[in-house]
Amino acid sequence: MHMVQIRLVISDRTNHILNIVKAKYNLRDKSAALDKLVEEYEEKILEPPFKPKFIKELLETENDEEIGPFKTVDELRTYIESLPEEAD
Repeated sequence: MHMVQIRLVISDRTNHILNIVKAKYNLRDKSAALDKLVEEYEEKILEPPFKPKFIKELLETENDEEIGPFKTVDELRTYIESLPEEAD
């Protein structure tokens, strides 16, 4: 884990929420409370393709013999790349 020290200016409301999270989870300081909030944000808000757990699972499937109807990751990749792009 990398420790980076920065000075943040936060609102009174944010400070209050960090104190609540710190107390609720019996954390050592507000940095740990912020880490907890980011962890929960990652789990609940970020789309699966961006979650480290999803990426790890995807990389692990490259060693599997079959992926659904596809025999290899390359077959799946070829299929995905052949799909028409979605309009924004």
